Formats: sequence, C-alpha cells, structure tokens
Amino acid sequence: MNKFYVYILSSKKNGTLYIGLTNDIERRITEHKSKIYKGFTSKYNAFQLVHFETFGSYNDAYIRERQLKKWNRIWKLSLIEKENPDWIDLSEEWFK
Repeated sequence: MNKFYVYILSSKKNGTLYIGLTNDIERRITEHKSKIYKGFTSKYNAFQLVHFETFGSYNDAYIRERQLKKWNRIWKLSLIEKENPDWIDLSEEWFK
C-alpha cells in the first residue's frame, strides 16, 4: 500500500511555515535539510518538521495539502500546537 504525506516545516517556533506533499517523507525532509534544491525552504531556513499527516491515496493527500495552504496562519499554528506544543523537530530521530 502506498503512503502519502502532507507535512509542515518551520524555520523556528512561530516562524516561517512551508507545506508540502510527498510519497517518501524521510527522503523529502533529507532533501530540504541538505538544501539540494534552492527554493523557499532553503531561502527561509524552514527545515524543522513540526507536523505531518499520512494518507492512503495521492488524491486525499493532495486535497489536504490544498486545504492547509488556504488556511490562515492562526489555524496552521493551532494545528501544529495541538499535536506538537513544543515545536520539536519530528524528524530528529531519523537522522541520528
């Protein structure tokens, strides 16, 4: 079964946010942290994985990504703080 992920990266607590979609979250976060692609996350140093959701289909993940991108900032911050109040980098364990 394929898995798809919608994720939120942050530069710091209450900092710049980035919302993305991938089918391989560890690879994609590694790409962000390594600055392989010059873009938004490397420009704003948004490498801290503060939230992610898992989906069984690309379509469901795509709909959720579009929904989150339309949300206002306060809603996004509330979503992050509901599950991750300390804004820890959820990917830290992957890179030890």
